[in-house]
Amino acid sequence: MARRDEILATAAELFAARGFHGVSVADIGAACGISGPALYKHFASKDAVLAEMLVDISERLLEVGRERSDAAPDAVTALHALVDWHVDFALRDRPLIVVQDRDWESLPDDARELVRKLQRAYVDLWADRLREVHDGLPLDSARAMAHAAFGLINSTPHSALLPDARMRELLTGMADAALGTGPRGA
Repeated sequence: MARRDEILATAAELFAARGFHGVSVADIGAACGISGPALYKHFASKDAVLAEMLVDISERLLEVGRERSDAAPDAVTALHALVDWHVDFALRDRPLIVVQDRDWESLPDDARELVRKLQRAYVDLWADRLREVHDGLPLDSARAMAHAAFGLINSTPHSALLPDARMRELLTGMADAALGTGPRGA
């Protein structure tokens, strides 16, 4: 793992555990085995760490979501692929969900706008596929369905009381049901 990626992953864990304002540059550096000032070789500020962290995951969700959706032969398969991708993210990157929820207001304005833009595109990716599956579904309803599925899946940091494999199965089944895509393999 590159040093920059290590810093982002470590900072995500620290921010999730103690909150953005409860973590100093020195804390991040110490957790990475470098001095606080050495962190400035990689990031201009703690705000820049938070911004890159949340912009990066928003870009990754959209990029991989588009790839999986585009590779699917039909809208139901695309939605199943999107659910699988988002469940993978939620189980792998729990700290980022916590940071996004709790420390959103600490995000610099320009980064917040970029994250919002990326997230809107991600929601619309899901909404477009939902509208293909559910004939006549209004766009606002499709977006609401996508947000509801995200809420269910993104509850993982707080509700994952099962081993990951069982949690994956539960979240996938519940999201598929909520989106009205029917059971897998049917």
